[in-house]
Amino acid sequence: QLQLIESGGALVQAGDSLRLSCAASGSAFSAYAMAWVRQAPGLEREFVAEIDRNGDTTYARSVSGRFTISRDNDKKTVALQMNRLNREDTGVYFCASALVAGRGVSGMGVWGKGTLVIVSS
Repeated sequence: QLQLIESGGALVQAGDSLRLSCAASGSAFSAYAMAWVRQAPGLEREFVAEIDRNGDTTYARSVSGRFTISRDNDKKTVALQMNRLNREDTGVYFCASALVAGRGVSGMGVWGKGTLVIVSS
C-alpha cells in the first residue's frame, strides 16, 4: 500500500503560479492512477485532476487549461502545476491514489494529509 506526502502549498496572489508535489512510498506506484483532490473551507472534497497508469489525464472543468498533472514513475512522484490561480482555488490539496481511474473522489483509496493553498486577491 502506498503512503503519500504532499508539499508545495503556500500563500500566493491571484494570477500567480504554484507547483504541488506528492511523494509516494510503497510498491507498485506505476500501477495506480494518481489524483489531486481539494477541499475548500466548509465544502466537500472536490476532484481536481487525475493521471492514469498510461499517463492519460482528466481535469475538473474549473481547472482545465490552467492546471497540469504529471507523474514520474521512477521517482514515485506526482506533480500539479497550477497557473493563473484565483481565490476559488483556495483549499487543502490532497494527493490520492486509485486502483481504477475515472471513479472520482469516491474511488480514491489512499490519501495524503494535504497541503494548504491560499490565493489572495
